[in-house]
Amino acid sequence: MILHLLRHGETEQGGGLRGSLDDALTGAGWAQLRAAVLAEERWAAVVSSPLQRCARFAEELAAARGLPLQFEAGLQELHFGDWEGRSAAQLMETDADDLGRFWADPYAFTPPGGEPLLAFEARVLDALQRLHAEYPGQQLLVVTHGGVMRLLLARARGLPREQLLQVSVAHGQRVHLQFDAHGLRELP
Repeated sequence: MILHLLRHGETEQGGGLRGSLDDALTGAGWAQLRAAVLAEERWAAVVSSPLQRCARFAEELAAARGLPLQFEAGLQELHFGDWEGRSAAQLMETDADDLGRFWADPYAFTPPGGEPLLAFEARVLDALQRLHAEYPGQQLLVVTHGGVMRLLLARARGLPREQLLQVSVAHGQRVHLQFDAHGLRELP
């Protein structure tokens, strides 16, 4: 299965740890997503996180292309608990030590009230297994979040878990991965 991953565009609430907050896209965010897909591209289906910053564009695209649309809760962003909606600068003022521990190894430190990285990883990989069973050998456009894409890219690149947050994914960025019995592989 080939996954064409697309990170949602800029949101109305701006930067910071958005997690499970359900922000809408800005006009610029819509433009980022529309510019990221080409008219001649074809997929078997569009799969999306159910959060509106992904889902509204996925709905528009699937309808315009006459493609099946599937919402996959397993592809939602990491839940940051008490840190949701806060920027790194704000957290540096109140939770600098904990933020440093999270940046050093997000698997070893979970934000207060947040989702452990191992649970997030299991949720995302379970979602991929379900998609692989449903769409074997097919190509999917997956509209999702930066954390999901970082996780999958880090695995595809064989990075140690401590380097997860060093993977950068911009708003509206696309990456292409192959997922099969051998695992994940990044495609050009």
